[in-house]
Amino acid sequence: MSSKKSDFQKEAAMEAGKIDFAKIPQTAIKVLTSPAEFFREMPKTGGFVEPLVFMVAMGVVAGLLQSILSILRFQAGAGMAMGLASVIILPIMVGIFGFVGAAILFFIWRVTGSQESYETAYRCGAYIGVLTPISVLLPIIPFVGGAVSVLLMTFFLVTASVAVHNIPSRKAWLVFGIVGGVLVFFSVSAEFATRRMARQAAEYQKQAEQFQKQAEEASKAMVKQSEEAARQMQQQIEAQKALEQMQQKALEQMQKGATKGR
Repeated sequence: MSSKKSDFQKEAAMEAGKIDFAKIPQTAIKVLTSPAEFFREMPKTGGFVEPLVFMVAMGVVAGLLQSILSILRFQAGAGMAMGLASVIILPIMVGIFGFVGAAILFFIWRVTGSQESYETAYRCGAYIGVLTPISVLLPIIPFVGGAVSVLLMTFFLVTASVAVHNIPSRKAWLVFGIVGGVLVFFSVSAEFATRRMARQAAEYQKQAEQFQKQAEEASKAMVKQSEEAARQMQQQIEAQKALEQMQQKALEQMQKGATKGR
């Protein structure tokens, strides 16, 4: 088991040594501009390292874009923290979930008649990962952005299905069109739900501010009433003292008059 693992590590190291990182931007441009030609010419085998590196590189670009958007949306401190997290976490997530996504695509392509291996499915999904940075930017457009992102993904999946897996175009559009339509529906629904929740949160915030303002005004009024009541009580005490003093003086005068009469 350990020998097999070491052999795999050696093969991965050899593949990594053969990777030309300078060609990654050229590959990305070719996938975006000529997807049908790219997938027709794409080697169906050759290992996982090269497509994995490409996918992670797209995750890094997406993370950088996400960090810029975070800084623009939030305050500098929070935006930089979220941006740094995006640069670190997003490539890792892309690299990990790429294998899971490839398994799902492998199953769908097998069901639709493909005879290609999981490795080929993985390579297709990895290079379709060129859409990851675009999927970060498109949601900026309200409602339409998420749907456009799904439609782009559907187009590239259909293109790979026809060019690599020899699936008839009509069947590929039917299968991935249904999947894409469902995802578009959920994307638009989620957008509406998010915006509705944002409006409700803004209303709750406004009501909370009004309630706080009313509470502060009521508190000030109570303090004022308490001060007025204390002032009136002090006046009553002073009046009571004055009355007692007058009564004391009157009593003393009566006592003096009674003493003189004797």
